[in-house]
Order: sequence, then C-alpha cells, then structure tokens
Amino acid sequence: MSDINIKVEHLTRVEGHGNIIMNASNGQIEKVQWQISEAPRFFESFVRGRAWHEMAHITCRICGICSIGHTEASLKATEAAMGIELSEQTKILRRLIKAAENLQSHVLHVGYLVAPDLLGVDSVFPLIATHPEAVKKIISLHRLANEMSNLLAGRTIHPNCMIPGGFTSVPSDKEMRALKQKLVDAIPTFLDVAEIVLANAGALPNFTRETEFIALTADDEYALYDGDIGSTDGGRWPVEKYLEITNEFVVPQSTAKYTKHARDSYMVGALARFNLNYDKLSPLAKEWAAKFGLSPVCHNPFMNSVAQLVECFNDVETTLAWIDKLLATGMDQENICTKYEVKAGRGVGATDVPRGILFHDYTFDENGICTKANCIIPTNQNHNNIQHDFEALAPTLLDKPEKEIELTLEMLVRAYDPCISCSCHYLDVSWKR
Repeated sequence: MSDINIKVEHLTRVEGHGNIIMNASNGQIEKVQWQISEAPRFFESFVRGRAWHEMAHITCRICGICSIGHTEASLKATEAAMGIELSEQTKILRRLIKAAENLQSHVLHVGYLVAPDLLGVDSVFPLIATHPEAVKKIISLHRLANEMSNLLAGRTIHPNCMIPGGFTSVPSDKEMRALKQKLVDAIPTFLDVAEIVLANAGALPNFTRETEFIALTADDEYALYDGDIGSTDGGRWPVEKYLEITNEFVVPQSTAKYTKHARDSYMVGALARFNLNYDKLSPLAKEWAAKFGLSPVCHNPFMNSVAQLVECFNDVETTLAWIDKLLATGMDQENICTKYEVKAGRGVGATDVPRGILFHDYTFDENGICTKANCIIPTNQNHNNIQHDFEALAPTLLDKPEKEIELTLEMLVRAYDPCISCSCHYLDVSWKR
C-alpha cells in the first residue's frame, strides 16, 4: 500500500479558507486534519460602545450569506435585553424573511456547490454546457429567493428595514399576493431540481458516525426563527443557557473556536433541524425526505445537503400558509413598530440560520450602549464535528486512489456548507516584553 499525502489549500466551493491535510503510510493514518487558517474577525469588539439601534446593522456584516439570520438574532438579543414585545404581524414577517434566507442559501449550496460533485465536474460552469436547463432552473429559484428577501427585508443581503420592535416599512397586500403567486408558480421548478438531485444522489458516500445534533426546536412549528435549544441525545433548554451547551475551546490548527456538549462534538445545520423537528415538516417536505430515504435520526453528514433540499419544500409550503394568514386580516401599514423604552439589561437571541443554530448575546447600560457582546456561529460549532468525521472516515478510504480520497474529504466538508470566515473569532497572542 503506497504512502498517501494530501494537502488541499484552500478548499474550493466553500466560503472562506480551510485546509485538508491527510498523511498515511503502510496502511496507517499518521495525520488527518481540518485546518482553519483564516484571519480572525472581531465583531464582538466592534459593537462594544455602540448604541442598541446600531447592533443589527453592524453584526449582519458578519456574513453576506446569513446576514438575515444575524440581523434577526441580533434584534432578538436587543429586544430580550429591553423587554420589547413584538406584534403578531412582525413575528410572521420575520419568519417569512427567515424562510427567504433559507431558500436563498440552500438553493445556492445544493445547486451551485454540491451539484458539481454529484455530476462529476469541478464547478457549476461545465454544467452550463451539459445541463443548461437544470442550471437555468436553479438560477430562477435563487432569483426568486432574492426577490423575496428584497421585498420583505429591504434588500437581498444586509437587510435594512428590520429594526428593534419591528420594521421601518412592510409590503402591501398586493405585493404579498404577487409573492404568493410566484412561489406557487415555482413549485414545479423545485420539483424538477429535486428530481435531478435524486437521480444523482448515489454519488453521496454512505458514511455514518453517530454524533449529537443540536438545533432550535418548538412545539408548534419547524423551528428556524424561534424556539428552545434541543438535542437528539435528549434535553431542551432556553436559549439563555447556550453557554452550557456550546462550551467553546481552542485548538492549535484553527483560528475558529471549537465547541462540544455531551459528546466529543456535535453537529448543527439542516440535518440537525431535520433530526429534531421532522414531525413538524410540511407534507411535501416529508414526501421528498421519503424519496431520498432520509428519516430521523440520520447520522450521515453527507445527507445534510438532502436535508437542505427537503427544507426548501417546507419553506415554500409554510410561507404560503403565513402569507394567507397575513392577507386574512390585511397588512397593517400603521403599527409596524412597537413603542419601547431604552433601558439596561442583558439579552440572548437565537435563530437557526441555514448552517445551524446562531447565538447573539448583548449587555447594555442604561443608555442603550453595548458593554459586552458574544456571538457563536454555526460553522464555529461544526468544525469539531468535521474533524471527528475526518478521523472516522479517513481509515475507510485507504484502499482508494489518492484523488478519490481527496474528493471524498472535500465533499464531506462541503456537505456541512461551512461559512468559515464568520467562524474565526480567536487569536492566539504571544506577548514579548
């Protein structure tokens, strides 16, 4: 058995900079490592000394893909700190905006980043020649999700109409009806794309490693915007207890912190939500989960991409129901923001963004100035699980060609849909006197 030396620097078709290292000799793994080499970012420091109304506009810049989720987690933290109550219309609109982000991100990931692996090419560009209609369908769905975000949140990324207590503006009844019709018209396209993924799902490796899955969970909905922290190992906690769940720590090969809970690692993201909240999925989502043979609790991380596709159907069907609920009473254009008083306090906000559960934690003084902040990013929580997956998967690949081993390890990371830059919140400083 020949020696194996793999060094991927930097992995493609993911956000940010991550490296894959694997060395094996005489049939034994010497080293396999998921490395995060990107410069750390200091958003928690950026917001200290800033006013309550600035927090969401700053922290949404943590990510250009999950900027809606960061906005909503930030607003929820501020609102919790100051005891701000939301109207029913605001709660529904925020759920609609969360669904829009989920659709945006999942279509991008499955259609542009995972599909090339399933079809045996290096990027989406060769598919333009070989599968032009499929690419057009993916683009049309991505555009629809962008339009939905523009309408509801003010713009596609870094939304500008959500503020503490509500909104600066909301859509009209006419605009909501038009959005509903666009979503209804898009369902056949979603079905076509799902059929293409299903036809090529055999390219997903059959790998399982039992782990813990953590996500938001709720009694009455498939939790994305709101809920408690839940675990497939059992247990349910209010979001204020997040530090007891995440338990951050540092490792030498990563500028992003790792996390752990009951086991050595845990996974967050679409598969975690699916495993915890399957019973709350919409009918079409459950139908497509069955077609892929996906059922809870699934321990194959490669199926995270399939769980994302299943969530797309859930997002569309629940969005249609929420729009009907808003239209039943008509959009209130007057009372779009709750009145509140600025006061001192601490608040924790959590949403489940496309890549998993996200936490924002702020402390404000009596003038509404932030004195302390903490953000724990989904990919930050997944890095440790990726490393443990590597350690379990690599020994099973030793009889394969080196290029196939490399591709399988790359596909594993891509299955997590990591947002690496957002997760880098650690800097090791050696002081020299």
